Amino acid sequence: MAKGMILAAGQGTRVRPLTKDIPKPMIPILGKPVMEYLIEHLACYGVTEIMVNVAFNHHKIEQYFGDGHRWGVQIGYAYEGALDQGEIVPRPLGSAGGMRRIQDFSGFFDDTTLVLCGDAIIDLDIGAALHEHKTKGALASVVTLDVPLQEVQNYGIVVANEMGQIESFQEKPQPEQAKSTAASTGIYIFEPEVIDLIPPRQVYDIGSQLFPQLVEQHRPFFAQKRFFNWIDIGRVSDYWTVLQRVLRGEVAQMNMPGRELKPGIWVGLNTRVAWDEVTIEGPVYIGSSVRIEPGARIIGPSWIGHGSHVRSGATVERSILFEYTRIAADMRFSEMIVSPTYCVDRTGHTLYRGDETAQLRWGDARA
Repeated sequence: MAKGMILAAGQGTRVRPLTKDIPKPMIPILGKPVMEYLIEHLACYGVTEIMVNVAFNHHKIEQYFGDGHRWGVQIGYAYEGALDQGEIVPRPLGSAGGMRRIQDFSGFFDDTTLVLCGDAIIDLDIGAALHEHKTKGALASVVTLDVPLQEVQNYGIVVANEMGQIESFQEKPQPEQAKSTAASTGIYIFEPEVIDLIPPRQVYDIGSQLFPQLVEQHRPFFAQKRFFNWIDIGRVSDYWTVLQRVLRGEVAQMNMPGRELKPGIWVGLNTRVAWDEVTIEGPVYIGSSVRIEPGARIIGPSWIGHGSHVRSGATVERSILFEYTRIAADMRFSEMIVSPTYCVDRTGHTLYRGDETAQLRWGDARA
């Protein structure tokens, strides 16, 4: 079976402040990091040797996933950083440069390799994708997904002939300039020879550098059109939208944790809720050790992370509370992502706790 490579060294700047303290692959969906869904999916298809390149906040990924035995896989890590004025600092080598470094170190990529970005959830039929790659005799394949024309400017667009051979790329074109509606999903299949084309010991990117090189050299480089769910968290607004969809049960194989106490209301252990004196409209998940005081309103789709505290008279609607978030009495949080230190609305506008100009009051439930 193929080997796996998960790209997880990026800084996640476009989803700040969600990535203030955690790397992007650790952003939780239904209480599980995005990358965990990827590893489970790879394991289902027998991809059990997985390398992960890491840089920013790398300990968080390594401590959570360890050697991978809980998922029946083996996970290895390649840290990308350098010594700068006596301190080790992250220095990502780019998506391709990181793979070349692993190859020069150990020759790990000695078989067909499936490359995934660590910040998207997919239900791709990996077996069918690998079969098509091999049947076409491809050196490299890009899995694409058709997107509406008006959305092409959010994606890298792949231009291929009727055989699927890739002819060019357009990075986030305007709809009137777009030569196709096939978006690159950041899922690639490589033969080992592709890694040899990457220059050693330098920052090198798959999309903007390696792929144009393959096109220029007329290598067997193909686009695959597939139908599957691809849930990409490119921006804060995407994260909010994804969680709304998941909580509404629109994404298969994503099951709510806890136990369903009432229709559409899931609850973890050790919760303290004044059921007769609160208004809760599902779908809502209430994590363990959550306290909801009388007079509070929770309107779904909402996720109340463990250890959180919603004071009396407060309203939380269509929102996500990260663990240990306290919502002050009589406050109304609507369509927001809230942590103990910041809150961000669905467009990405952020407020930090202690900001005197903010109308909203919230804090850390552990305090």
